[in-house]
Amino acid sequence: MSDTPQRPEYLIAPDPGRAGLTRAVRGVDHMGQSAEISVVEERPLTIFLNGQEIVTAMTIGDYPEYLALGFLRNQGMLRDGETVTGVDYDEDLETVVVRTDGQTSYEEKLRKKTRTSGCAVGTVFGDMMEGLEEVTLPALQVKTSDLYHLARVINTTPSLYLEAGAIHGTVLCQGARPLVYMEDVGRHNAVDKIAGWMLSEGVSAEDKILYTTGRLTSEMVIKTALMGIPVLASRSGFTAWGVEIAQEVGLTLIGRMRGKRFICLSGNERISRDIDPDSLPDEDRKHRRKGAEDA
Repeated sequence: MSDTPQRPEYLIAPDPGRAGLTRAVRGVDHMGQSAEISVVEERPLTIFLNGQEIVTAMTIGDYPEYLALGFLRNQGMLRDGETVTGVDYDEDLETVVVRTDGQTSYEEKLRKKTRTSGCAVGTVFGDMMEGLEEVTLPALQVKTSDLYHLARVINTTPSLYLEAGAIHGTVLCQGARPLVYMEDVGRHNAVDKIAGWMLSEGVSAEDKILYTTGRLTSEMVIKTALMGIPVLASRSGFTAWGVEIAQEVGLTLIGRMRGKRFICLSGNERISRDIDPDSLPDEDRKHRRKGAEDA
């Protein structure tokens, strides 16, 4: 494997140069010298389901329709078989209205909510464990050669994560190919954007891997499992409850993917170690530092 892996053609890739995602801010560095850096913008987005206001999320503002669809899907407010008849985004009002062919009422579900440990004040409505008992994840076999390749390609892809930090990235992958790379100030938003894209495009989950730059917490594990994705991997670490839930639902959980190292705390029997890590080139120090800063 070469030091610079060939970058695949993403279906959706980060666009760090897109207007409105970052702002230049001038400050003073540790030497007392004037310095200018890029900082990530964040703005509110209010999501409606039919005529009901559901939530206002803080987001970087890209792919609002996917974020709304994915959020509602991951909160159990869009059920299997329910038809979405429209998704309307109003940039001036900073709102997305998702319309379905049925009537919905979630007043009780909205009253019962759990603030999660995620960035950007992630909120999970209702019972966080609702629906998990019905989840059966496929026993997808994962090659370590694919994992190493994914990590190297993703970590060298131009992104807001590398440009400005203070942001999380989540990537939907298939085998050794990263497909859709979403970023946001909260890792939950990034996952929801992917869920919304999958729902909109009718993409199946059983042969997919979800890669994230964020921590492997309980809510991340729950969202991944409810999406039907059998493998979740991260540069960062774990929480104990996240590991317990992964083991209960049969999710392959891989963390601390730094350079040639990783650790699997659930589903190790589904990992095929088909490549010698010593045969791989070392990871660039810049990417190791960035991962440590934003984990």
